[in-house]
Amino acid sequence: MLRKRIEEELKTAMRAGDTRRRDALRLLTAALKQKEVDERKQLADADILGIVEKMIKQRRDSIAQFKQGGRPDLADKEQFEISVLEHYLPQPFTDAEIDGAIQAAVQEVGATGPSDIGKVMGSLKAKLAGRADMAKVSARVKAALAR
Repeated sequence: MLRKRIEEELKTAMRAGDTRRRDALRLLTAALKQKEVDERKQLADADILGIVEKMIKQRRDSIAQFKQGGRPDLADKEQFEISVLEHYLPQPFTDAEIDGAIQAAVQEVGATGPSDIGKVMGSLKAKLAGRADMAKVSARVKAALAR
């Protein structure tokens, strides 16, 4: 479903002559095709979301490098690509929803201290994937278990 939506929006961008959006969507479709070839399987929506998240992270890293190198033009290009890619991510969870999920996961796995962070994160990964920054979630889990 998500793959079809991406392809349709690529066609729309091409018809409209929107070269920036077209190029960003072509990068995404190329990454999807590469993953399909590498793994010899049709990608599910969850796989596609993982690729989109990875591409966004790469672009954020690139922006930092370009700004440090005095190339705001390239940083702007990367930021535009992020805005196109973020369009395919589901609505992110609020802080309250994340905290609630953390508390539920702590109770679910019976976590008692910092040594149980891995168990809690394993439980949360499936529930929050694509809808929360897992690095921030990890920090919140550490803080919750340190109490």
